[in-house]
Amino acid sequence: MRHGTRISVIIPALNEERAIGNVLRDIPEWVDEVLVADNGSTDATAEVAARNGARVVHEPRRGYGWACTAAMDVMDDPGVVVFLDGDYSDHPEEMGSVVDPILLEGADMVIGSRARGQRERGSLTPQAYYGNLLACALLHLFWGGHCTDLGPFRALRRQALDDMRLREMDYAWTIEMQVKAARAGMCVVEVPVSYRRRIGTSKVSGTVKGVVMASYKILFTIFKMAAQGGR
Repeated sequence: MRHGTRISVIIPALNEERAIGNVLRDIPEWVDEVLVADNGSTDATAEVAARNGARVVHEPRRGYGWACTAAMDVMDDPGVVVFLDGDYSDHPEEMGSVVDPILLEGADMVIGSRARGQRERGSLTPQAYYGNLLACALLHLFWGGHCTDLGPFRALRRQALDDMRLREMDYAWTIEMQVKAARAGMCVVEVPVSYRRRIGTSKVSGTVKGVVMASYKILFTIFKMAAQGGR
């Protein structure tokens, strides 16, 4: 518990056997609950996660949003929910920087910006970097939101997360979250976070298909939500 608030951490993971143990060992001791949402791994991701103290949730339907939602359905009544990747590209030890603006300053959501933080060379591909900047520019154009990244390392007040009623269950889960926060006038804070080269190959930026599909779905979701109206 941090500052009297229960903290749950959700880590969606797909074939992260080599990385997940490192991620879990670096999570601060004040975290109350860690859930690894195994998204259909064919390696020992779930076993390694369990050995390192995580509660493992199995979600065979492929998709970032499906995995996160499966963990949200069983988390133990937290006040704040933190999301980060299972590939060890994020720095779990920096979690205080992501959580404290909610606990101490009243923010509804905090996004860890890789664009503003210290990045290991080669950790963020050019297509990911510029794609995120484009998405953030459109977010500002349509809804007045200010951000530099769609980074996976983020924290939300539990009530704010529930109010969003997220529906996009694949690549667009994070941008839907940011659009709905901007539309609802939530207090969104961005903090710089460090980023390193992941262990293993990215399922998105590591393949041509992943880049194309993610870019299409993110942009499609932005324009779809803009067409639905509401600033």
